[in-house]
Amino acid sequence: MAINPKYPEDWLVENILVFLVFPFIIWMDRRHQFSTAALIMLLIFASLHSLGSHYTYAEMEHFDVITQFLGFERNHFDRLVHFLFGLLLFRIVFEMVVPHISSVKTALLFTLTLIISISTAYEMLEWFAAAILHPELGTAFLGTQGDEWDAQKDTLCAFVGAMINIAFYRGYANFFYLDRTTQERK
Repeated sequence: MAINPKYPEDWLVENILVFLVFPFIIWMDRRHQFSTAALIMLLIFASLHSLGSHYTYAEMEHFDVITQFLGFERNHFDRLVHFLFGLLLFRIVFEMVVPHISSVKTALLFTLTLIISISTAYEMLEWFAAAILHPELGTAFLGTQGDEWDAQKDTLCAFVGAMINIAFYRGYANFFYLDRTTQERK
């Protein structure tokens, strides 16, 4: 997706965090040995981010069919990816957190808090980067498409994705993780 992106400068700015985060994920995988499911979810999210950074989130042309079909005034690909951030990255963050917290419910709450915090920090960093590094990219990078509440709505989408995980893991978290963490501590 780095080959001939719509806005090369925007592509670079969009992917700076990717270049920083993936070595961290590899390092954390050596420590925590992430599940295959967590890594697949990360790969799906990374693929969608790569697609969004290639075309820009606001102008993701492959999403236009859905935009037109549903009668939206704007391209909501960025909102979909923010939702999927909360939905897909919840598990890998949970797997990083759960070995360090004795209560699975507390680990779930802490993971939810981390997802919201990361999403909010990203929105602030995105605004700061656009204002300082490339003010001429403006809307292409931020993808606000005229919505002054775009950052808050994006964070809400990540929250909703994470809450779906809370609903799912709440009943099953003890079964999947409590035995594993108890055995690791012995």
